[in-house]
Amino acid sequence: MSSNSAELYARIQKDDELVQTLFRQALQDPQGALQAICDLGESIGLPVTVEEVKNYLASLDDENTKQWLIKARGGL
Repeated sequence: MSSNSAELYARIQKDDELVQTLFRQALQDPQGALQAICDLGESIGLPVTVEEVKNYLASLDDENTKQWLIKARGGL
């Protein structure tokens, strides 16, 4: 399923509005944002677990993602 995490992340990154929505949710409810990502993956045929999402995001060497993780660190 780790390949699903990469594909799901790529699809999310293509949708600026979705990125902003998830970022805002992560600031207020990090666990809810993770669940929203998992729910999205399920709905588009790319199922992932919360742990897979966390591990994938932690493995990225991307400045924007690192900033997102720093701000949402409480739940991630």
